[in-house]
Amino acid sequence: MKNSWKLFLSFLLVGVLSAAVGAGTYFYLNNKQIANGTGDQVFNQAGFRNVNYATPAENTDFTFAAEQTIHAVVHIKSVAKTSSRGQQYMDPWDFFFGITPQYRSQPRVGFGSGVIISNDGYIVTNNHVIEGADEIEVTMNDDKILKAKLIGNDAESDLALLKIEGTDFSFVPFGDSDRLKIGEWVLAVGNPFNLTSTVTAGIVSAKGRGNIFTGYGGRGSQAQNRIESYIQTDAAVNPGNSGGALVNTKGELVGINTAIYSETGNYIGYSFAIPMSIVKKVVSDIRQYGTIQRAMLGVTINELPYLKEREPDIYKKLQVSDGVYINGFSTNSSAKASGIQVGDVITAIDGVKIKNFSELRAQISRYNPGNKVKVQVQRGSGVKVYEVELKNDQGNTEIIKEMKPFDVLGASFKDISDDQKEKWGIDFGIEVTDIKNGKLKEIRIVKGSIILTANKIRVSSVDEFEKIVQSILKQSADDRGLFIRVLNPNGKIGYYAVDLND
Repeated sequence: MKNSWKLFLSFLLVGVLSAAVGAGTYFYLNNKQIANGTGDQVFNQAGFRNVNYATPAENTDFTFAAEQTIHAVVHIKSVAKTSSRGQQYMDPWDFFFGITPQYRSQPRVGFGSGVIISNDGYIVTNNHVIEGADEIEVTMNDDKILKAKLIGNDAESDLALLKIEGTDFSFVPFGDSDRLKIGEWVLAVGNPFNLTSTVTAGIVSAKGRGNIFTGYGGRGSQAQNRIESYIQTDAAVNPGNSGGALVNTKGELVGINTAIYSETGNYIGYSFAIPMSIVKKVVSDIRQYGTIQRAMLGVTINELPYLKEREPDIYKKLQVSDGVYINGFSTNSSAKASGIQVGDVITAIDGVKIKNFSELRAQISRYNPGNKVKVQVQRGSGVKVYEVELKNDQGNTEIIKEMKPFDVLGASFKDISDDQKEKWGIDFGIEVTDIKNGKLKEIRIVKGSIILTANKIRVSSVDEFEKIVQSILKQSADDRGLFIRVLNPNGKIGYYAVDLND
């Protein structure tokens, strides 16, 4: 019995001594690290502070930025009048009183936000806010309502420039979106759900976001039709915020709020804004030239993730993981003329690294046709740099002027009369009243012909036809095709394809 107790006490003593030695060693080493300041340098984290020593974030007072912005952010109401493409309804009173049903188109009304960018009333907003609108109405922060004129719009960047009459308007000064940092505080100012002058705050979550809604895609012109290099934030943005301001804590405009990523249609944590590096170029071109001076490298591309998934044999031979793979060239390609080859991977433009097509497109969109840029490519295991003179989509460096739809067609039109409707048994179409040199003369359309449809859309008025042609002219060169169905003066129906490129 005595031996058992001695054994038990021996184990107990050893355990107590071990615990004491372990605790003493821990406190000694811990105190030594704190005294020497090396505890956070084990992983080369010099200057790292434990959370209890963290200092409050600076510039978290948003009142100045909000006060500088809210009077320059406006509510926009866009109205698309009666159209054969609109939603139709039948007046129920006609039915009850035995009157032949008359179908009427309901006007389409949209709402959004806009930002005044000059004291003489220029406003930038999203193209999708005013697209197809016949009337645009602006409500100021003081509830004053003004009519706005559309100066120009661009579907590829989803931007539009409006003008209201007046002077001494409050406006938001331009900021530098390139200098935005991940984690920097920003404010979103707009009119969600028609609630005017709403300000929300968040941080910059990411920059250069592209292919948000379509995936990384692959090849061809469709992937290259849209400029996407968004600023991603966690500032709350909802329907009605489109076209509103994204500002930094200085009250400077750094982006135009454009989209949210949501499965419900409302904000769930992600919002996206067009950076000012793109906005300034687009609105300046619209004001100065009436249309965008868009520069082109003249290449067709594959994203590297696409190659990795679909063409792994090609991907395995590449020596880089970031960049844009060239799989072909357009006609009169300036990139090809400079010496760039199929199979090269573009990795930088003027020293700015390129990870994907969105970044390439955003970087090239800063330049005008005629500008020269240095394009860095990876070819095999080597790096080469080429100087490329950028061209427009017509393959030259000339200034592109705004193309007026009927000037391009070389014709005049008028709505058809009731007598013509009765004669031909139709209730839509427009008459060609004059033919000059232009696209319609080239395909032998004659005076007195009636255009019935354009790109499978019934044409009910001259204004409607003008909008259809104008929308086609704003597309990329590969997509500027007009297909019309025509009732000729001899009563025969003809189908014609019109190339709207110069």
